[in-house]
Amino acid sequence: MAKRRDIVIGVIIVVSFLVAFGFMGLMFIGVMSGDSDFNISGLGGNIGVVEVFGTINESTGRRAIKELEEWADDNSIQAIVVHVNSPGGGVAISQEIYDTMNRIREETDKPIVVSMASVAASGGYYIACAADRVVANPGTITGSIGVIFQFNTFEKLMDKVGIGTETIKSGLLKDVGNSSRSMTKKEELMLKSVVMDSYEQFIAVVAEGRGKDPEEIYPLADGSIYTGQQAYNLGLVDTLGGFKEAVEIAADLADLENKPEVVRFYERKQVSLFDLFGKFGAMVDNNLEHRFSEPQLMYMFQE
Repeated sequence: MAKRRDIVIGVIIVVSFLVAFGFMGLMFIGVMSGDSDFNISGLGGNIGVVEVFGTINESTGRRAIKELEEWADDNSIQAIVVHVNSPGGGVAISQEIYDTMNRIREETDKPIVVSMASVAASGGYYIACAADRVVANPGTITGSIGVIFQFNTFEKLMDKVGIGTETIKSGLLKDVGNSSRSMTKKEELMLKSVVMDSYEQFIAVVAEGRGKDPEEIYPLADGSIYTGQQAYNLGLVDTLGGFKEAVEIAADLADLENKPEVVRFYERKQVSLFDLFGKFGAMVDNNLEHRFSEPQLMYMFQE
């Protein structure tokens, strides 16, 4: 009887070890294959593509910056096309992408062309102002030059359900954006000054990028959106066309002798359980961030 029990215990130990070892193997595979930044589609390309799709946040923005820097350092890449399909996003990260594009243009001979897809508004238009040429489809939604800062308040709801918030702060403005109460007049004035300062920065970027006086930009910068055709007529974009036309313009600016061949980074297909858990967690985090994010300055077109 004791011998049978020892055998059963031994089998359990072996199976447990194999399961643990297998799980660790899956995790290792996930770690080794999880970095997709260096996977490139196509060989022998001479025009690098950077896609700025969706809301511009720390995740999408950092990836765009890294890809821009990779193409800048790649001697085989003669020009860069930034493909924008974005309603905008965070102020600071949009500015970092813009600064990166300007730095690449100044430090290398590689031209940068922006190709606007369905939407390239607010922060999406902000980064376009750093390009040598801006190409928009006639039906592209662009413009939305402005800044927004908003947050939710639940004061009345909290009163109904009997929930209160106690705050100890070092100054009157320290808990600005507190969702448990309405905004005070001082807070409104302070936030207005922050928004308008960021707005003036936006105006200066557009004026410089479009070679215009700031006074020419103010009438266009009330948050209005424009079609690509309207933006072209107003001088906010250079050319009407699609991605193909943007690639051809980039090739001309780079004086390519060979046929333009585009290459881009792509996300490797990941199959391990480790990756599935990671993707699920990221999806939940992004969803929660979108729904319950803290107040922040945004170059964002509100659909």
